[in-house]
Amino acid sequence: MAQFNANNNDELKERVVAINRVSKTVKGGRIFKFAALVVVGDGNGTVGFGLGKAGEVPDAIRKGIEDAKKHLHKISLKGTTIPHEAIGVYGAGRVLMKPAPEGTGVIAGGPVRAVMETAGIKDIRTKCLRSNNPCNVVSATIQGLCSLRDAEQVAATRGKSVKDIIG
Repeated sequence: MAQFNANNNDELKERVVAINRVSKTVKGGRIFKFAALVVVGDGNGTVGFGLGKAGEVPDAIRKGIEDAKKHLHKISLKGTTIPHEAIGVYGAGRVLMKPAPEGTGVIAGGPVRAVMETAGIKDIRTKCLRSNNPCNVVSATIQGLCSLRDAEQVAATRGKSVKDIIG
């Protein structure tokens, strides 16, 4: 997975995917803390996610955004969709992603939709397989997007021209 450092962090769109309240039982009762899963992207092929944990929700979201900005990835796009079909796998989560013609829109569930919209993908069909845990689904989606290769990358790997690859 190639990482990408964005110098213009002001233009990144942020999206909170999930907020989870966790508790710890101590002698005096329960202590509640929050974990926030956040996705950031520039809407032009750059996307990343982060997990922030804190005692208050705004602090957890802020930490998640900071973490997401440290882990940005550049993905291959073909117009408004992806270049080819892919399956992202992370833990028990699997996400099937298929390119779609222009005008289809984003056909995806909650966590996958957040990743696709922040990445700038406007036409795609997806299906979550196995796990529906938001953390695993987001990780699987980004892993699948990072595995995408366009015709230029495939041609360079094979030592051929783009016309030979496309046909």
